[in-house]
Amino acid sequence: MGASVPASPEILLTILLFAMSCLWAFPEVAGAKHAGITRHYKFNIKLKNVTRLCHTKSMVTVNGKFPGPRVVAREGDRLVVKVVNHVPNNISIHWHGIRQLQSGWADGPAYITQCPIQTNQTYVYNFTVTGQRGTLFWHAHLSWLRASVYGPLIILPKRNVSYPFAKPHKEVTIMLGEWFNADTEAVISQALQTGGGPNVSEAYTFNGLPGPLYNCSENNTYKLKVKPGKTYLLRLINAALNDDLFFSIANHTFTVVEVDATYAKPFETNLLVITAGQTTNVLLKTKSIAPNASFYMLARPYFTGQGTFDNTTVAGILEYETSSNSTAFKSTLPPINATNVVANFTRKLRSLANSRFPVNVPQTVDKKFFFTVGLGNSPCPKNQTCQGPNGTKFAASVNNISMALPSSALLQSYFFKKSNGVYTSDFPSFPLHPFNYTGTPPNNTLVTNGNKLVVVPFNTSVEVVMQGTRIFGAESHPLHLHGFNFYVVGEGFGNFDPNNDPKNFNLVDPVERNTVGVPTAGWVAIRFYADNPGVWFMHCHFDVHLSWGLRMAWIVLDGTLPSQKLPPPPSDLPKC
Repeated sequence: MGASVPASPEILLTILLFAMSCLWAFPEVAGAKHAGITRHYKFNIKLKNVTRLCHTKSMVTVNGKFPGPRVVAREGDRLVVKVVNHVPNNISIHWHGIRQLQSGWADGPAYITQCPIQTNQTYVYNFTVTGQRGTLFWHAHLSWLRASVYGPLIILPKRNVSYPFAKPHKEVTIMLGEWFNADTEAVISQALQTGGGPNVSEAYTFNGLPGPLYNCSENNTYKLKVKPGKTYLLRLINAALNDDLFFSIANHTFTVVEVDATYAKPFETNLLVITAGQTTNVLLKTKSIAPNASFYMLARPYFTGQGTFDNTTVAGILEYETSSNSTAFKSTLPPINATNVVANFTRKLRSLANSRFPVNVPQTVDKKFFFTVGLGNSPCPKNQTCQGPNGTKFAASVNNISMALPSSALLQSYFFKKSNGVYTSDFPSFPLHPFNYTGTPPNNTLVTNGNKLVVVPFNTSVEVVMQGTRIFGAESHPLHLHGFNFYVVGEGFGNFDPNNDPKNFNLVDPVERNTVGVPTAGWVAIRFYADNPGVWFMHCHFDVHLSWGLRMAWIVLDGTLPSQKLPPPPSDLPKC
């Protein structure tokens, strides 16, 4: 056998340059071969004294931070997050918007996919980010703990894969939240006991800071320093407990490029509408010459209901680094109840729908559902005075069924075939007692209580029309579906017309989301493939409505292939 001749340095250099030129010319190829890495985080759930509005309180936090720490991954990476509970409260963490393909045990909603993590217990969330990139967030998913337990979840594209827009000069995350002087667990506990509406927050926040429009908050103001002539990617997250929010920056416009971690057809706007639980990425192009001024960024609620709400405005400051900031400009936000403004904004949202990011909206549907969503009431217990409508208790429902959380986790009950006494699989596909949903309420407004689930075979193409009701006032409802993205194929006001409204569905480039606002006194239609086996929560992302029972769950059966089946639970899954 002849001896091999080592390549000369010149040949090796030529080969290296050729390989690098291929990577530069075809970055998607390099990204496709990037297998991803494992990223480890540790969440210590502990009490921390936090002061806002000159009020100090002990609150549940992650690693002592409010908001909590940023979690960063790339598409294809595996996240391993060890959560250790050091507080008296039970806790669970939800990775909002992560599809959790074959990892439903890591989804996080308490009593749905897991029992909560009890005091001095630990649970490791272990999942892989598959086919997703963009802005999401994580938050507590038990009672009202997410008022302080939340943080950003940033998913970058695979290495050497670019954004479908020009690379920004800098990326900035802005979390919109709320501040309560009171303990939020006491707030919701009192509301559930009395049956009335809960006390509202004292302030809204940008990254935990209320800003100068609130008393005693001048030094707790979020400031964004920018350079002139640059483009910034703002990652906006509405983590507020109970509110949809308008957002703007005075004398500046945005280009919307992504919602709920899916790229969107770019469009310009000077106003954003972000429903509770939604995320929005925008490009902000700064002025070419730094003005001698600063600019307020403002957020305040969109609200059309009849109850009380936090009617305040949070302010942050946009400053140019070389500016004297002698003048401060304020923007004008729409009226609180500007429903048409909200509708005009949401109708501009479209998927990119190109060869690189195609849409996969079902063109035909195997199973159709029609769900009413809204408020109702339940009787007041004997020997008790209730503060809800006509002396009753407020309740909320889907198809008039108000879901009470079980005492054991639904996913475990389903997986181990021990559903008896935990749930039934007879959730109605349509309302059992139709009425004029956006007109005169029915005589009987009492809800039915129960744990009924919807069961669909693997890969069923599903259409859900969610119809808002106005039994106790009309308001929007941000509906969040765990385990799936869906396409918003239609929306409108009034009652859904099954004969005519589907003719106008967008099946070409509908926006893809994980949370959608059901319009005030209107309806929204979504479609998706049930391609993720397990038990999946769907609920209103207003925590007050969630607490009142506006929630339900889906069972997606296993498919035939190993990759279409839910694996057994991890050994450290918490027990009830």
